[in-house]
Amino acid sequence: MKHDWEYKKLGEVGTIITGSTPPTSNPKNYESKDICFVKPSDIEKEGITHISKAENYISNYAYNNSCRRLPKGSVLITCIGIIGKVGILEVDATCNQQINALVPKEELSSKYIAYALLSIKELMQSVANAPVVPIINKGQFSSFCIPLPPLSIQEQIVSELDKVSEIIEKKKQQMKELDNLAQSIFYDMFGDPVENEKGWEVKTFGEIGELQRGSGLSKKDLVESGYPCILYGQIHTHYGAYTKQHITSIPKELVKTAKIAHTGDLIMAITSEDVEGSCKSTAWMGDYDIAIGSDAAIYRHSQNGIYVSYYTRTKAFYHEKEKYARGFKVTHISTKEIATIPIMLPPIALQQAFAEKIEVIEKQKELITASIKEAQTLFDARMEYWFGE
Repeated sequence: MKHDWEYKKLGEVGTIITGSTPPTSNPKNYESKDICFVKPSDIEKEGITHISKAENYISNYAYNNSCRRLPKGSVLITCIGIIGKVGILEVDATCNQQINALVPKEELSSKYIAYALLSIKELMQSVANAPVVPIINKGQFSSFCIPLPPLSIQEQIVSELDKVSEIIEKKKQQMKELDNLAQSIFYDMFGDPVENEKGWEVKTFGEIGELQRGSGLSKKDLVESGYPCILYGQIHTHYGAYTKQHITSIPKELVKTAKIAHTGDLIMAITSEDVEGSCKSTAWMGDYDIAIGSDAAIYRHSQNGIYVSYYTRTKAFYHEKEKYARGFKVTHISTKEIATIPIMLPPIALQQAFAEKIEVIEKQKELITASIKEAQTLFDARMEYWFGE
């Protein structure tokens, strides 16, 4: 133990409550929106989510009769599916059965407990490693240990980590504002694709281009130096609307069987956790060719790549892909289905003018991204100092 602190099991730290869902068969449970009914989707994948509202609500009747009541200050952690997302209730609420809630003892800091849970996230994920749906049951969750320094030290740790977290969140908010600016420029220049009030020509993706699936490349094929490639998971986690640089490579001998994207092609993730992520796209704007892995598609077309990428971020495109994206644990959409989706076609010169504006915004985002990485490195180092063994 690095700091000679006492370690306790989570079951000793407070009361652990696994959420439940009030029966939908009783309309009284949902007749009014009085109490937050928290689901994993309400908790962010990174950091600590402060929860004062939710996507779904239940009635006071359900809160008093059909669910497990959770007081303000309860620490929530997802234990089925995506393991280890952490939140803190800022209001009295309840949650579903995919979440375990820890109601800390009075002498303990909820925020400290939340940071401690973040520190064992990878450990919990390794324990929950399952071929179908990862899960941490209540017994397993209760047995994980965390350090428990005196309350004054807990508050010191929280204060320090909060300051760095606040810097990261402010930078991320700046990124969101720049993304909103880019979308605003799109609508200012081209109008709303749903209404097409400017009367642009409309064709389907299949009419103006060709779609093909990527090849069977996966993480196990990656090497430090070789032929550049993009895997579908990287579209979800790393790349934005466009990119000029790759981050991974495959052995050169695999290139002969790989599907290759050229400058301007759109790379689309055709497999995702949900409809939102289906067809998430990045335009390949690098000045060299790149191999594309499976569960992704290459769209070769006659338009500006950055324009097409931003078009896939519009509500009009979302409503169309929503018709096709299907699946229980993951969603999938085929290239044939994508080919039927309509796309608005303003003049190429106007598309190019839009792309130039976007490149200015992207340069600003690159600077912010670098500062986020620096702050995240500091945060990780302090987490390791306080919680590492």
